Order: sequence, then C-alpha cells, then structure tokens
Amino acid sequence: MVAFGELWRHSLQFRVTISTLALSSAVVFVLGMVLQNQITTRLTDTKRQAAVAQTQQVVGTAESELVGISDQDALPDRLASVLKKITSSSTEDKGSAASAAGAFEPVLTAGGDSTTDSAGPIFKVPDSLQRFAEANTVAWQFHTVEDAGGEARTTYLVVGAPVTTTGRPIQLYLLFPMTAEQSTVSTVQNTLLVGGLVLLVLLAGISNLVTRQVVRPVRQAAAAAAKFAGGELDQRLPVVGEDDLSKLAMSYNEMAASIQRQIRQLEEFGTLQRRFTSDVSHELRTPLTTVRMAADVLHASREQFPAGLARSTELLVDELDRFEALLGDLLEISRLDAGVEELAAEYIDVAPVALRAVEQVRVIAGNVGIAIEPDLPEGETPAEIDARRVERILRNLLANAVDHSEGKPVRLTLAADEHAVALSVRDYGIGLRPGEADLVFNRFWRADPSRNRRTGGTGLGLAISHEDARLHGGQLEAWGAPGQGACFRLTLPRHQGEPFEESPLPLVPPDVVLNGMPHTGTATTYQIGAFELRKEDAR
Repeated sequence: MVAFGELWRHSLQFRVTISTLALSSAVVFVLGMVLQNQITTRLTDTKRQAAVAQTQQVVGTAESELVGISDQDALPDRLASVLKKITSSSTEDKGSAASAAGAFEPVLTAGGDSTTDSAGPIFKVPDSLQRFAEANTVAWQFHTVEDAGGEARTTYLVVGAPVTTTGRPIQLYLLFPMTAEQSTVSTVQNTLLVGGLVLLVLLAGISNLVTRQVVRPVRQAAAAAAKFAGGELDQRLPVVGEDDLSKLAMSYNEMAASIQRQIRQLEEFGTLQRRFTSDVSHELRTPLTTVRMAADVLHASREQFPAGLARSTELLVDELDRFEALLGDLLEISRLDAGVEELAAEYIDVAPVALRAVEQVRVIAGNVGIAIEPDLPEGETPAEIDARRVERILRNLLANAVDHSEGKPVRLTLAADEHAVALSVRDYGIGLRPGEADLVFNRFWRADPSRNRRTGGTGLGLAISHEDARLHGGQLEAWGAPGQGACFRLTLPRHQGEPFEESPLPLVPPDVVLNGMPHTGTATTYQIGAFELRKEDAR
C-alpha cells in the first residue's frame, strides 16, 4: 500500500491510467447491468407470451376431450387420457407459433392437491397460482422446484387456466422449464464479463499509451532542467513536430540559451573583476614599497621637523599601514574568488590559536580600556584546522567586537563536542538592528559609516573570515540586538570532511534579556559546505 501511495504521488502517468481504469470500470459495470437486465426481460417476456398462447391452445384441446364428463365418471382416468392427448398434440404442433414456448409438463386437476383428482405433477404448481386458476383467471408465475434428493433445482414458468366443462371445474397448468433461458442469460453474463474485462484492459493500455506520449516530453523537460540546474548549460530539449509540446521545447531552449548567455557574461565579468583586482593589487606593490621606504625615512627623522610636519609624517605612516592591509586583503580576496587557496589543516589544539589572536588584539583593546575575557576549557581541544586562517578569523572578530563594544568587555568562548568545535566572540555594545545580520559578511559593509574606527579595518575582514570558514567546511554565524550587543559564532568540524548537526555553543547568548523576557534578536547563518541556511529575525 505504501508503494502504491508513493507511485500515485510521483507518477502522473500512473494516476491517469488508474483514474481512467476506475471510471471505465464503473461505466462498463453499469452498461453490463443494463444490457443484462434488458436481455433477461426480453427473454422472459417472449417466453411468457408464447407460454400463454400455448396454454390457450391446450385449453381448447382439453375442453374438446372433456366434453360430456360428469361427476360419476372415473375422473382420474379421463384426466390421464386427456393428459396423454395434450402431450401427443404438443409433439405434433412443434412447427406452430405456440410451440415457441418450448417443451412443457401438463397438469390437470379438479381442485386441491390430491393426486386422485389430478393428472401430472401437481406438487410443482404453487398454491398461489392454483387459487387464481380456481377463480377462473388465466395466471402465470415463476416457480423453482427441488428434485426428490434436493440436489438440483429447476425453475419453471407455470401458466394456469380454467377448463370449461359440464361437470366439475377443472384447471389446466403447463410447466415450462426455464433451463434454456437461464443458459442464455448465463452465456450473456459470461460474455459481458469477459468483454468488459477485455475492454478495461484495452482502455488501460490505450490511456497508458496516450498519457505516456504526453508525460514523456514533460519528463524529458524535467530531466533537462535538472541537468541545466546542475551546471550542464548546454542541455537542450529535442524539438519534434509543431504541436504544443514542441512549442514548449522551443520556449525552454530559448530560455536556457538566454540564461546561458547571461551566466557566461556574469562569469566573464567576474573573471575580469577578479583579474582587475589582482592586477591592480600587484601593480600597486612596487610604488607602495617605494612610498613606504620614503615614509619610513621621514618618520625616522620626524623629531627634526616642526610639530605639524611631524604629525603629518605619523599620519602618513598610519595610512600606509592601513593601505598595505587593504592591499593584502584584496589579494587574499582575489585568490579566494579564483579558488586557488588551499587549506593547510593540522590536527592541533585550538586553545593556543585562540590565545594568540587575543594577544594580537589585546594591545588595541588596552588602548581604549576594553578587556578581552577568554573562556577556554581546561583540557586540550584538538581539531583539524588551518591555524593561520582560524587565527585570522578570530583576530577579525575580536577587532570588530572592540570597535563596537562601547567600552564594555569582550568575551571569547571555546567549546567542543564529539563532532565539532565552536568559538564565539561576544560584545555588549550597540548590537545589530533587524536585518543587519544579513549584511555583516558583505564586503566593505559597515553598520555605521560615521563611527570612529579604532582598528583601521579595511572592510574585508569579515568577508575573508566567511571564506576561511567555508574552506574548513564550517559555519560562521552572527547574532545581534539593539542595546544587547552582538555575538559571532564560528563552528568547525573536528575532522575535515565529517559533517556536524549542531554547534557546541548557542548562537543567542543565554544572558540576553529584554523587558524581563528572553530575547532572540536577529541572526544569520551562511551555508558552508553541505549545511543549510538559517535566519532568525528579531522579535
């Protein structure tokens, strides 16, 4: 039954064939019943009319034979003699119209069911019919009689009529066996049954064939669309004929060609953009090196300059540092976009990597009075990671938290389970407005462009972190709520290539409360590897 349900849901051809078969079965059944009823009625009416005519003819014979009978005569003998006469005359009249009723068994009786006053099998005549005949009425009735052993049953058309005599009232009954008619009806039933089954099989085959002619092009279109979605942009549908299905194939091919052209153009534009970024970044290396050397010379001699000029020299060096960082990030992004970066993963303890990232940002945080609080487990937390990339991710997240913490501490938490290791960076600053969690990993996006930046970020740090997480087959997620701060969570598999179902750390911090109620804020999850997108909007 389960297999039938699955086939019914997934196969249009099967549904159409079964529906056609069910409707055809109902039509064939009704038609068969009507035909059988019509044939049976026609047979019985013909039999009855012929039987009544035969009875009237036999009544005339009986009346002529019973002329002058009286109560004193030997009634049983006379009835038996007349019965023989009727039987012999019926044999001679086989060619007449009345003989269409077929063979019969005659019964003559002077009333009652006593065998002494009757001739023939009076026990086969039903009592209800005898009452009609005794009332001088011609009547008929179908009656089924069992044989002596009770093993066989025979149905008769019994016709009763009064016989006019000068003596006692006599009734004549003719019993016409319905064996031939029953055989005819049975043959008709078998013919209708076999014909109906054959018709249903033919209808099922025809509907299956016709449906297949319609469904097959649709299946081909679905298969072509699936291959096209899988990257086979040259996949097209064959166009045969000029019907509606061929028009569908032509429309699909035109749509596929248009999408292919646009994809090719986007790929070319993307390639040109990456090449331009890479070329520009490389070309800027040489003049930047020259400017850097000159700026270092000026910076080393700044004490000999007036105060304003010395300050300008310091600003020049700071901006060159930021420019070099931006140039390095552009080169890194171009390599990531080109797909040439490879993961140098090692099975190492994650805690020292996290501590190195904390130490690198601690100086910047200390300058503005912000404490970084690492919360690390006591034992080792080994995982197969690229230490340089994970350290860069944490450094970017910590620097971003320091920029937006509003003087409050920043907490770094590390946790692990059997399948994954997670690090979260939590700040208690301005947080994220609804919808901004979807944008934090975009390149050059800033939550508030007017804010003063303490770390001199390039705007590419979180975008690079997202790509580094992707290389690990992990997830980089963001949560934030206005006035409640933000939380960034990095989840990585403990072994490369092994999937994980959930992160060891919650994305929404457990200490978040708004108006006395837990607050989930706004969160975004980027798909990394084979994991799904998840988004939690503020509420």
